[in-house]
Amino acid sequence: MFIHDPDPTITDCRNCPLRRKPLFLPFSDSELSFMEQFKVGELVVAPGVTVLEEGQGSAHLFTVLSGLGIRSTMLENGRRQVINFLFPGDFIGLQAGLAGEMRHSVESTTTMVLCVFNRADLWDLFREEPERAYDLTWIAAVEEHFLGETIASLGQRDATERLAWALLRIHERLSAIGLAERGRVPMPWRQQDLADALGLSLVHTNKTIRRLRETGHALWEGGTLFVDRERLATLALADPDRPRRRPLI
Repeated sequence: MFIHDPDPTITDCRNCPLRRKPLFLPFSDSELSFMEQFKVGELVVAPGVTVLEEGQGSAHLFTVLSGLGIRSTMLENGRRQVINFLFPGDFIGLQAGLAGEMRHSVESTTTMVLCVFNRADLWDLFREEPERAYDLTWIAAVEEHFLGETIASLGQRDATERLAWALLRIHERLSAIGLAERGRVPMPWRQQDLADALGLSLVHTNKTIRRLRETGHALWEGGTLFVDRERLATLALADPDRPRRRPLI
């Protein structure tokens, strides 16, 4: 369902719940005014829906207001590679906005609410709000860094270390946007999704997750995830750290 302005059911940028999260950098008054014009509506997406498809263009760009999803690409042999996971505050569709088509697909895992922007208005962002445009560069750079960290995991970490790293990063990000309750965060993805992201078989992933549960490093059950951050970070060969503050488009 695509909800257009000025429908009162959509979230006004001034009352955006994400802006109150300490993870996100504040807007200036002029940036906020521009974003109110830039946003054209909201899209409510059911679980398991392809929002953007690899190889296709899109007339719109999106910010995840709520819900969780996946970015993935299909290999020539028909196998899927999960690139990363989508969280509230993530900006999607930039590839289609700049390159004309998506190089990966975006799929909802849970019900998602997306802020919608017209692709054609992207250039107004560069002309009228250069600091906001710089934020897009920052977002792209962070995604590149994350992909680099993922490649390092695939090449240098063993299966246990890879899963420890992935669970740690997911828990950190969901905690940073206020989705932790008594140390537990929602974990709606399937073990197959994690296996596809980390280059592991489902059987190996299942056995390793069970071993992490038995050793007390991480407990993934009932759609939630609890971790012992310090021990899991040591196992993952990673620093236990809160994600850096980031811009919100």
